[in-house]
Amino acid sequence: MTLEQLRIFVAVAERLHMTRAAEALNLTQSAVSAAVAALEARHGTQLFDRVGRGLALSAAGAAFLPEARAVLAQAEAAEQALDDLAGLKRGSVRLFASQTIAAYWLPPRMAAFARAHPEIQLHLSIGNTHRVVEAVRAGEAELGLIEGAEEAPRLIRSRVGADRLAVVAAPGHPAADRRGPLTATELTAMDWVLREEGSGTRSEFEAVLPRGVGPADLRTALVLPSNEAILSAVAASDLVTAISELAAQPLIEAGRLVRLPLDLPERPFHLLRHRERRPSRAAEAFASAL
Repeated sequence: MTLEQLRIFVAVAERLHMTRAAEALNLTQSAVSAAVAALEARHGTQLFDRVGRGLALSAAGAAFLPEARAVLAQAEAAEQALDDLAGLKRGSVRLFASQTIAAYWLPPRMAAFARAHPEIQLHLSIGNTHRVVEAVRAGEAELGLIEGAEEAPRLIRSRVGADRLAVVAAPGHPAADRRGPLTATELTAMDWVLREEGSGTRSEFEAVLPRGVGPADLRTALVLPSNEAILSAVAASDLVTAISELAAQPLIEAGRLVRLPLDLPERPFHLLRHRERRPSRAAEAFASAL
C-alpha cells in the first residue's frame, strides 16, 4: 500500500466518480482505476460497489476511509515538519471552510497571502460548519473557518471577520413592499427555503429568530445544500430565505432580490485550530494574515 494509492482512494471515495477524481488529481482515469484495483487486489477487499454506472462505498470502504485520511494527514504533517526547517520559503496549509466563507470572504485573503508567499500552497476544502469542525478535530485540516456557533471542544476559536444575515425574497413577493418590521405572524405564514441542518447559516438564523417564533414554527418548503441553489430558488418563486449578505448582495443590486425588513444581528466568522496539535509555520503565518 502506497501513499499515492491512499490519495487516489480518498479522492474517489469523496467524489464517488473515477473521472472527477482523476481530474482533481491531474491523473488519467485509467491510472486512478488501476490504483483502486491494485489496492483491492492486494488486500482482497472490495472498497467500492459498482451500482449501475455509478460507485458507492462498500462497508469495507466506508470503514477504511477515515483510516486512510488519518494516514495522509500524518504524512502531510511529517512533510510539513521538514518544510518548516526551510522557514516560510515553502510549505502547504490545509484549510477547511464553510460555504459562505469559502465562496465570498476567503478567496481574496488567500490570493493576498499567495502573493506574499508564492511557495506556500493553500489547499481549501468546503463543507458546512459541522463538517469543518470535524475536519479540524480529526486532523484533516490545520485551520478551519466557520460562521456557525457549533460547539467545538478541543478547538481554539478566534474571531477573524463578520457578516450579517439578510431575509430576502423576489421583487414580486407579497412582502416585497413591506415597510415596517416583519411580525411573527408574517414570518410563520411565509414559505421558506433553508440550508441543511449543520450549516452555520441555518443555525445562526434559528438562534436569532424573533421572540415568539421557533424553528418548528417556520413553514420550510425546501431544504437545499448551497447558497447558490437557495438564491436561484428564491429569485424564481414566492419563497423567502435567510442568507448571508455577502451571498445575496449581487442579486439585490441586480434587482433580482429584495431585502425584507427584519433586522438580524451581526454574526462572527471564526478561525479554528486544534488545541493539541502544533500548527506548521505556514499555518501560523496564514492565521496571522487573517
